[in-house]
Amino acid sequence: MTFTLIWIAAAIILLGIYLSWTAGRLDRLHARIDAARAALDAQLLRRASVAQELATSGILDPAASIVLYQTAHAARQAEDEQREVAESELSQTLRAVFAEPDTVQAVREAPGGPEAVGELTAAVRRTPMARRFHNDAVRAARALRRQRAVRWFRLAGHAPFPLAFEMDDEPPQALTAEGVSR
Repeated sequence: MTFTLIWIAAAIILLGIYLSWTAGRLDRLHARIDAARAALDAQLLRRASVAQELATSGILDPAASIVLYQTAHAARQAEDEQREVAESELSQTLRAVFAEPDTVQAVREAPGGPEAVGELTAAVRRTPMARRFHNDAVRAARALRRQRAVRWFRLAGHAPFPLAFEMDDEPPQALTAEGVSR
């Protein structure tokens, strides 16, 4: 009888350790999601700011400047529900405006142009990486939250179910080729 109670107590202690470890891991994943989301927001804001700066510089033709400014402004001001769509539209506008290497070269030849092109190239390269890091953290947290023990013992608490950030983040071809040839 005593031997059975010892085994039951050991099993309960091991289960408690496992649940505690899993809850800690889930908490770390949620913190990683928050950090990755903050980094993604910073990169998206940086990309939109550089696009707005280029749009108001007078280097681009007026039609491209207006469209680029409007989509960059919309991306910066978008609410969370519309953010993915606004950022995708900014990506599409950047691809349209910088579709030709001649446009990038014209910006590069203007005063302050090399810095602007470098900044925009860095921003459009970092955005997909930041989104990938965020979505990887979301995927890991979702996988852990789907486990039975996590659901049965409600180890996630009241934390909202993490959502991935899906957007069109393909950079303009002329900018990526420009960044490579540096």
